[in-house]
Amino acid sequence: MTEPHVVGPKATRREWIGLGVLALPCLIYSMDLTVLYLAIPSIAAELRPSAGQMLWIVDIYGFLLAGFLITMGTLGDRIGRRKLLLIGAACFGGASVLAAFSTSAEMLIASRALLGITAATLSPSTLSLIRNMFLDDRERMQAIGIWIAAFSAGGILGPVIGGVLLQWFWWGSVFLLAVPVMLLLLIVGPKLLPEFRDESAGRIDFASALLSVAAVLAVIYGMKRLAEHGFTAAPFVIIAAGLAIGGLFVRRQRRLADPMIDLSLFRAPAFGTALGCNVLTIFIAFGFFLFIAQYFQLVLGMTPLEAGLWTAPSGVVFVVGSMLAPKLAQRWPVARVVAGGMAVSTLGFGLLTQLGSLPFPLLMLGYTLFCAGLAPIGALTTDLVMNSAPPERAGAASGISETSFEFGGALGIAVLGSVVMAMYRSGIVDAVPPGLPADAVAAARDTLGGAVDAARALGPNGDALLLAARDVYVATLEKAAWICAGLSLFATFLILALEKRLSDTLQPEPAA
Repeated sequence: MTEPHVVGPKATRREWIGLGVLALPCLIYSMDLTVLYLAIPSIAAELRPSAGQMLWIVDIYGFLLAGFLITMGTLGDRIGRRKLLLIGAACFGGASVLAAFSTSAEMLIASRALLGITAATLSPSTLSLIRNMFLDDRERMQAIGIWIAAFSAGGILGPVIGGVLLQWFWWGSVFLLAVPVMLLLLIVGPKLLPEFRDESAGRIDFASALLSVAAVLAVIYGMKRLAEHGFTAAPFVIIAAGLAIGGLFVRRQRRLADPMIDLSLFRAPAFGTALGCNVLTIFIAFGFFLFIAQYFQLVLGMTPLEAGLWTAPSGVVFVVGSMLAPKLAQRWPVARVVAGGMAVSTLGFGLLTQLGSLPFPLLMLGYTLFCAGLAPIGALTTDLVMNSAPPERAGAASGISETSFEFGGALGIAVLGSVVMAMYRSGIVDAVPPGLPADAVAAARDTLGGAVDAARALGPNGDALLLAARDVYVATLEKAAWICAGLSLFATFLILALEKRLSDTLQPEPAA
C-alpha cells in the first residue's frame, strides 16, 4: 500500500522552463563522454599521441569527473548551487574551446582534465537545484525523470551529432558543441534559476576534499586497470589503497563539527538502499553494453555506423523509461516498480543466454527487454536519495548519488569485463586450429578484435581461426548473459525483501 505523497507548492511555468535549462548541461555532460570516440582517428593523425597519451585523452575526463562529484556537490551547498553551476558552465565552455584548438597531445590531455573537473560541477548542481525548485513529491519525481532522460538523450545524440560534424569539419568541432549551450545557461540561468545554499555551513574542509578525490580516483583507476589487465595484483593494490583512503575520509568526517558529508544521511533506510540499486543497475547495464557493441561489429560484421544505429534503441528506451517512471510510481510502490524492472531485465537476459541460436529480431527483443527493465530505476532511486536528504544537504546527496552511478559503471566494465575476457581466453586455447603462425595464435588468444585482425592478415587461411574465435566469443557472451540474468533475479527478490526500507520515504499516492 502506498503512502500519500507530500503536497508542496506547485511549480510554475518558470520552474518548468528552468528545468529545460538545467537539462541542457546534462545533455552536454553525457555527450562529452561518448563523442570523443569518433574523433580518435583524426586526433591520432594530427596530434600523433603515443599509446599512453591516447589512453589519457580518452580516460582522464571520466576519471576526474567521478573524482570531483562529491566535492563539488558539497561545495555547492556552501557557496550556492546556482553560483557553482554558472562558474562551472563558464569554465566548461572555456575548457571546450581549449580542447577544440589543442595543438599537442599534452594540451588536449590538460584540456580534457579541466573538462572533467568542471563537468563535476554540473550534475550535482542541477540535481540539487531540482530538489529546491520542485517541492511537490510528484512533480519532483517527474522533473528528475526528465533530468535522467537528458543524460540518455546525450548518449544517443553524441555519436550522431559528432559523426555529422566530423563529416564536414575538423576533429575539434566536437568539443565546440558545448559552447553555445553554456553561453545560453550563463544568460538565462540567473533569471530562471533560484539560488540556494546552506547558511549554517562552515568552510569546506580541504583535507576532506583531497581525501575524497584521492579515494574515488584510486578505486576508479584500479577498476580500469582491472578491466585492461585482468586479475593481476596491481589493480587490487590500487583499489585497496583507495578503500583505505576512503576509510580515513570517513574517520575524519566523524570527528569534524561541520563534516564535508553528513554521514547521518546513510542512516536513512531508503538512502543506502537506493544507492545500492544505482550501483547494481549500472553494473549490469554497462558491463553488457560493452560486449553487445563488440558482438555487433566483430561477430555480425556490422560497420561502426550500423552498430551505432542498432544500439541507439537502447538510449531511446532509457529516455522513455525515465519519463514513465513517475507514472509507474503513482500506481505501485517504488520497490515493486524497481523489482518489476529487474524481473523484466531478467527475461531479456534470459533470451540472450541463447545468443548463438537466436534470430536477429529475438536478439534485439532480448536487448530491448533488459534495457526497458532497467530504464525507470535510475529516476526512481535518484528521487529516493534526494527525498531522503534534507534540503540543505541536497548538493552533497546529489554528488553521492552521481558517484554511485560512476562506480557502478566502472565496476561493471572492470569486473564483468575481466570475467568475460578470462572466459574467452580460457575457451580459445583449445579452439584455435592447429598449424597457424604463433603471432596469429597469440593475437587470437588476447582479444576477439585481435583474432579478427589476425584472420584478415592470413586471408583464406584465417577463416577457420575467425570462425573459432567468434564461436568462443558467442559462448562467452551467453555465459555473461547468465551472470547478468542471475544478478537481475537476485536483485528482484532483494528489492522485494527491502520494500519496507524503500517505503520509509514518502511516496506518491496511487493515481485515481
